Amino acid sequence: MAQGTVQVTHTGTSRWRRRTGEYASLTAALEAAADGDVLTVAPGTYRENLVVDRAVTLLGQEGSAGSVRIAPPEGVPLAVRASARVQGLHIEGQDAAVPAVLVEDGTPELAGLRIVTRSAAGIEVRAGGRPTVRACTVDNPAGVGIAVVDGGGGIFEECEVIAAGQSGVAVRGGGRPRLDRCRVHHAAGAGLSVTGDHSSLEALGCEVYEINGSGVQIASRAAAVLTDCAVHRVTGNGVTLDTDAVLTLADCRVHDVPENAVDLRSRSVLTLTRSEVARFGRNGLSVWDPGTRVDAHRCEIHEGTGDYPAVWVSDGATAVLDACRVHDVPDALCVLDRGSRADVVDSDLAQVRNIAVSVSGGAAAELDDCRISGAGRGAWFRDHGSGGTLAGCTIDAVQTGVIVTKGADPLIERTTVTSPTEAGFYVSAGGRGTFQGCRVTGSEGYGFHIIDGCRSTLRKCRTERCARGGFEFAQAGADGEGAVVEECSSDESTQLGSTAPATTAPAPATRTVGLLGGVPSPRATTPAAPEAVAEPAPETRPADTVLADLDALVGLASVKREVRALTDMIEVGRRRREAGLKAASVRRHLVFTGSPGTGKTTVARLYGEILAALGVLDRGHLVEVSRVDLVGEHIGSTAIRTQEAFDRARGGVLFIDEAYALSPEDSGRDFGREAIDTLVKLMEDHREAVVVIVAGYTVEMERFLSVNPGVASRFSRTITFSDYDPEELLRIVEQQADEHEYRLGPGTGEALLKYFTALPKGPAFGNGRTARQTFEAMVERHAGRVAQLAAPSTDELTLLYPDDLPVLP
Repeated sequence: MAQGTVQVTHTGTSRWRRRTGEYASLTAALEAAADGDVLTVAPGTYRENLVVDRAVTLLGQEGSAGSVRIAPPEGVPLAVRASARVQGLHIEGQDAAVPAVLVEDGTPELAGLRIVTRSAAGIEVRAGGRPTVRACTVDNPAGVGIAVVDGGGGIFEECEVIAAGQSGVAVRGGGRPRLDRCRVHHAAGAGLSVTGDHSSLEALGCEVYEINGSGVQIASRAAAVLTDCAVHRVTGNGVTLDTDAVLTLADCRVHDVPENAVDLRSRSVLTLTRSEVARFGRNGLSVWDPGTRVDAHRCEIHEGTGDYPAVWVSDGATAVLDACRVHDVPDALCVLDRGSRADVVDSDLAQVRNIAVSVSGGAAAELDDCRISGAGRGAWFRDHGSGGTLAGCTIDAVQTGVIVTKGADPLIERTTVTSPTEAGFYVSAGGRGTFQGCRVTGSEGYGFHIIDGCRSTLRKCRTERCARGGFEFAQAGADGEGAVVEECSSDESTQLGSTAPATTAPAPATRTVGLLGGVPSPRATTPAAPEAVAEPAPETRPADTVLADLDALVGLASVKREVRALTDMIEVGRRRREAGLKAASVRRHLVFTGSPGTGKTTVARLYGEILAALGVLDRGHLVEVSRVDLVGEHIGSTAIRTQEAFDRARGGVLFIDEAYALSPEDSGRDFGREAIDTLVKLMEDHREAVVVIVAGYTVEMERFLSVNPGVASRFSRTITFSDYDPEELLRIVEQQADEHEYRLGPGTGEALLKYFTALPKGPAFGNGRTARQTFEAMVERHAGRVAQLAAPSTDELTLLYPDDLPVLP
C-alpha cells in the first residue's frame, strides 16, 4: 500500500461495488465508501478537511501510530456525523474559530486519536452526538480541551487533556458527558467546567491537577457527580459551586489547594461522602448565602495551611457534618451571620490550634455526640442571638471547654470537659446559656466560671478535681439577678442550692471535703522557661521608600500629614541630639479612630517600618492583637497574656484593634481592666522598646480614653481615619483591576461611582474592604458571562462592564 493512499475494503454484498480499491485522497475514499466499509489510511500528511457522514471504519495503518496526520490549513480537520469508527489518527488544527474534532451526530467510536492543535476546542460534541471516546489525548494550548455543548453527550474513557488554554473539559448548553478514568491537567481555566440549565457531568476515577484556576467549577443550575476522583495542585479553589449548582462527591480527594478546597455560594448544594479534603490555604469547606448547603458524611478535613477555619458557614448557609473528622487546622468550624447553621453529629474535631467551634452574628450550631480534643478553645458562642446545642459531647485537653459571651444563649447538655488548663465552662460579658447534666474534671482553673452577673442556668452539673474551685460566680448584676443553680455538686462541697443565687456558691478559699474527698492543692512548681532564641531582624527599608508606600495609599490625606509630621519631629530630634542640642520628647504611641476598612492596620505597619528606618525601633514589625489575645478567664492569666503580647512586639509596634473592648461600659469584674493596668505599666517600664497603637470606632475610642486617664496620658495624639468617598473607592477598584490584569470597560468607571454613591453606609460598610469585595463580585459575574463564550478574545477576558456590577443591597 503506497504512502499517502487510502485503501477501501467494501464489506457489503452488492455486486455493483468493488470490494477493494486505493484512492489518492481521504476525501475521495470517503465519497466512494458505503456504510460498513473499512478505510485503511497509509502513513502521510493529509491536508484535507474530513467529513465522515457514513457508518464506516477509518483506521491509521496498523503499526504506524501517529504517522497518519490530518492537518488542513484551516477549518475543522475531522467532522463526524454518523456512527463511524475512527482510530489511530494524529489530528492537527490551526483554526482558532473551530474545533479540531467535531462530533455532530450519531454514536461514533473514536479511539487512539492524538490531537495536537491550536483550535477553539480539541474535541467538541454537539447536539445529537453521543460518541464513545477511548484512549485519546488532547493538547490544545489555545482553547478548550474537550467541549460538550448544546445537548451533546458521550462517554470518554481513559482520555487525557495534556494542556488547554481555557477549561480542560467544558460542558454547557445542556451537555451530558461521562468521564471514566480520565486525566485533565495544565489547563489555563477550570479543570472541569459545567455551566447552564440541564448541563451535567459524571466523572469516575478521574484526576484533575496542575490547573491555573479552579479544579472543578459548577455554576448556573448545572449538576455533576464525581466518584473516586482527585483534585489537587490548582491555583484557585479546588471545587467551586455557584448559582444553584448541584454536586455530589463520593470517595474523592481534594488536596494541596492554595485557596478554598471547596467553595459554595448562591443556593448551591453539595453532597460529600467518604471524601478527603487536605492541605488547603483558606477554608476546607466555604459555604455562603441563604439556601446554600453542604452535607458531608464520613469525610476527613485536615491540615489547613493558612489561618482560616476548616469549615466556614456564613450569610445564611447550612452545613451538616455526619461522622466526620476535622483535625490539624487553625480553627475547625466557624458559623456566623443570622440564619447560618451547622449540624454536626458523631464527629471528631481534634488538634485545633485556636477554636474548634465558633458561633457568632446570630448563627446556630448543633453538635450531637461529638468529640473535641487538643484545641485552644472547645466551643465559643460569641454574641447576642448566637446559640445552638451541645448534646452528649466530650471536650478534652483544651484551654477552655465552652465560652459564652455578649448575650449568646446556647443549650449545653450532657457535655463533659476534661483537663482544661483554664476553665471547663466560662460565661462573661452578659452571656447566658443553660447547662444541664454537664461535668468538668481535672481543670487547672475553675470548673464553671460565671462572671459579670451573667444569668446562666446550671442544672445537675458536677465538677471534680478542679484546682481553683468547682464553681466560681460573680456578684449578681445591678438588677440583683445572677446565675440560677439547681442540684449541682462538686467534690469540694456536697451540693449547691436548688435555686440559690450565684453568691451562695462556696468560695474557693473555703474548700471542704466533699463526696469524693479533698481538692488537691495547686501545684507549686513552675516549669522552667524555655531559653529565648533571638529572631533575626527584618531587612529595614529606607524611610523615603516606606513614605512613598504611604503616599501611594488611596485617600487618607489627613492621616498622611499626621504621620509625616511625626516622622519629621522624630528625624529632627535625632539630628539635634547628634549636634549636641536638646531634643523635644516625642511620644510615639498613637490612637487610630475610624470605621473598618480605612487602612488603620496598613498605616500602623508602615509607621513601624518608618520608625525602624529612623533608628527609633530595632525591628519595626507589627504584632496585631485584640481583646481575646490579651484577656484571660481568671485572675492572673490576663497579665501573662498581655506580657506575652508585649514581648512579641519588642522592637516593633503592638497594634490593639477594637481596644475599647478592654473597658466595656458595664465592666463589672471584667478582666479587661487587668490588661489595661498591665499594659500601662509595661509602656512606662519599657517606653523605648515598643510603640503601642490602639484602634477602634471613633465614638467608642473616645469613651475608652475618657474612662481610662492612665491610658490616655500615654498617647501623643489621635489620628482619625475618614471614610472613603466614591471617587476613592473607584480608585481602589482600579488598582485591584490593574493588579489582577483586568480593565474597566467603557462606562464602568461612571457606573462604579453611581454604585458607591448609592451604597448604604451603615455599620456594616467596610470602606476599602467593600471596594475590594465589589471588584471580586465583578470578577465572578464576568467569569459567568465569559465562560459561555467558545473562544473569548483578550478584551473579552479582561474587560469589566457595568453589567458586571453586583446588585445594590
